[in-house]
Amino acid sequence: MSRQPAQTAIQAIGLRKAFGEKVVLGGIDLDVPRGTVFSLLGPNGAGKTTAVRILSTLIPADGGDVRIAGCDLVKDPDGVRRAISVTGQYSAVDGLLTGRENLILMADLHHLGKAEGRRAADELLARFDLVDAAGTMAATYSGGMRRRLDIAMTLIGAPRIIFLDEPTTGLDPRGRRTMWEIIRGLARNGVTIFLTTQYLEEADQLADKIAVLDGGRLVAEGTSDELKRLVSGGHVRLRFQDLAALDRAARTLGAATRDDDALALQVPSDGGVRSLRSLLARLEDASIEVGELSVHTPDLDDVFLALTGTAGTTGTTGTIKTAERDEVTSV
Repeated sequence: MSRQPAQTAIQAIGLRKAFGEKVVLGGIDLDVPRGTVFSLLGPNGAGKTTAVRILSTLIPADGGDVRIAGCDLVKDPDGVRRAISVTGQYSAVDGLLTGRENLILMADLHHLGKAEGRRAADELLARFDLVDAAGTMAATYSGGMRRRLDIAMTLIGAPRIIFLDEPTTGLDPRGRRTMWEIIRGLARNGVTIFLTTQYLEEADQLADKIAVLDGGRLVAEGTSDELKRLVSGGHVRLRFQDLAALDRAARTLGAATRDDDALALQVPSDGGVRSLRSLLARLEDASIEVGELSVHTPDLDDVFLALTGTAGTTGTTGTIKTAERDEVTSV
């Protein structure tokens, strides 16, 4: 394997894993730059958690070459462990300890000195808005508070790479958005985040780069916008004041789907500024007034369904979630 570039946090080539005759990872390649958020998407059973478990040294791979933080996964697993931290789907806090005691326990496990460990605990309690609950048993915390404490415990050892496996499972919308801000802040401070999630809006909001895993193979990789351009279905919906305007617009634009009841046309479009300008210019040249215009662009839900053939069914870890992305503008 070639030497890992200085700005690469995680590099995997030909990563393979099978359980018996079932191939879970069929030789995937990953390249995650330092200080970025990388999101691995896929339906239940696609191999996401298996990939995280291998990369975090919890289980061995059957084949492939992997370097994490410059360390060879097979030859230097201890070096990998010193550079990473892992937060699973469910908070790993001890409910019988207070928030501060949980953090001090982690500091002791990292062999920090007594004074340094307590200083780190107090700094993290303040950073994650847990000072008022520091002396309260974690069993009494809300789900969002337990998740914040879980992330704070992850940071005790100052990891360079954090694996977040379904970090917002079970959180309400406010708790989820709070967690998003925490993740963004970590990345801004140079920490690399390897994120697996069932919430497609989460990946869209957070990830600098997204990979889609299906059947143990990567079927697409790129930024959110790049992935959205892989699927068709974008269009502009135009609504008119009366049937006469609709008739004239239909004749002018040609390739459009007509809805007489709604006095609307659906025109194929990539939603870009240039195509919108061209469309509106054609209508203006024909002296056709538009009452309402809405742009509908493919979202990660469309990408997910197109690439994996999954109908968004509920599995063991939740339902695929998406956000509405249509924009409506009165003109």
